[in-house]
Amino acid sequence: MQEFLVAAKPDLMEARNGWLGMLARERRLAALTIEAYERDTRQFFQFLTGHCGGAPGLKDVAALRPADLRAFLAYRRKEGVGARTVSRGLAAIRSFLRHLERKGLANAAGAAALRSPKLPKSLPRPLAAGDALRVVSAGEQLAEEPWIAARNAAVLTLLYGSGLRISEALDLTAGQFDRGEGAIRVTGKGGKTRLVPVLPVGLRAVAEYRRLCPWHLPADGPLFRGVRGGPLDPSIVQREMRRLRSALNLPDSATPHALRHSFATHLLARGGDLRTIQELLGHASLSTTQVYTGVDTSRLLDIYDSAHPRA
Repeated sequence: MQEFLVAAKPDLMEARNGWLGMLARERRLAALTIEAYERDTRQFFQFLTGHCGGAPGLKDVAALRPADLRAFLAYRRKEGVGARTVSRGLAAIRSFLRHLERKGLANAAGAAALRSPKLPKSLPRPLAAGDALRVVSAGEQLAEEPWIAARNAAVLTLLYGSGLRISEALDLTAGQFDRGEGAIRVTGKGGKTRLVPVLPVGLRAVAEYRRLCPWHLPADGPLFRGVRGGPLDPSIVQREMRRLRSALNLPDSATPHALRHSFATHLLARGGDLRTIQELLGHASLSTTQVYTGVDTSRLLDIYDSAHPRA
């Protein structure tokens, strides 16, 4: 993890680094989540430096009151930070304080009782089926190197065809595809594993990438590689999606994660049941999956408005 200058005493920094390490090792949170939590706590410590009149230590954090935490949330909102980012920051602080509480170093009750900012209701924004098919097509990829174009097509096909998160796709190993079976086991958030189907088109895309890839792909090593042979970085996938978005004249909402939304929405539109979609996506709660019913309802109303003569 990249190191940043943080205004905090050594005992607090040591405790925070131990917490971040625990999140990565034991809870197996995604690297991007760990980076976000590192950034959130760094900003919190910087706020406390001014709020407490000096670099905070463990004693300062242990003495925090709900009013201090509310002051931090107000400070962040005054900076123009959105409700979702503020809410995630509060979640990071709560997690850190619970970690300290388990070690007898702080009390997390005040943070737990604090109400999170009200989040604006928003629906996932999937791609239209035709646009999703264009995005995952090998012929639409913009990379000049054939093996890189095949790699990008294979990754995007798995996001759309199997509903994977980027982190789940990039954690796959070559050995998982050695048998050419129509299902693979992936590890998602919180270290939870699930079985997801891989369509024949997905198997073919992966096989074509493996055929063209110039790097040795051992069974226990990462399947998708960067140009120098190391594990493929998520930012590369996001960059390639931005290029495709521009070339195909797609909206800004066309992101790699939108392919996962498209997977769920298109399954639901074709008669898939919520429980099955919940299992395929790896959602812990059915209420998380139910948001896609709102997407489908919104789509139907748009069709009604555009097609009904009295609309």
